[in-house]
Amino acid sequence: MTTWKKILILLTMGAAVSAFAVDTATTWTEVCAKCHGADGKGKTPAGKKLKLKDYTSAEIQAAMDDEKMTHEIADGITEGGKEKMKPYKDVLTPEEIKDLVAHIRKFKA
Repeated sequence: MTTWKKILILLTMGAAVSAFAVDTATTWTEVCAKCHGADGKGKTPAGKKLKLKDYTSAEIQAAMDDEKMTHEIADGITEGGKEKMKPYKDVLTPEEIKDLVAHIRKFKA
């Protein structure tokens, strides 16, 4: 079962996310990569449209703050009154969000 199917089931049933915990790489591939790219470069059609950062850049990584990334994954990102990234706090546990931040750090070249 894919991560998205699990998420839909969890939302529909109101079950605890931890019951379907998946590894971070799978979460990245199935949830994040469609915009940020499998390689973290953000060069997908959606990533280009949203002008996403290249997580392989040492300069970009140095400017990123773990606490801010955690907040953005949990609560989403809105710019100019428009949702740029939806919030994931209702589908990912705090530990899974923390693991995603660590996963993003691994993209640094």
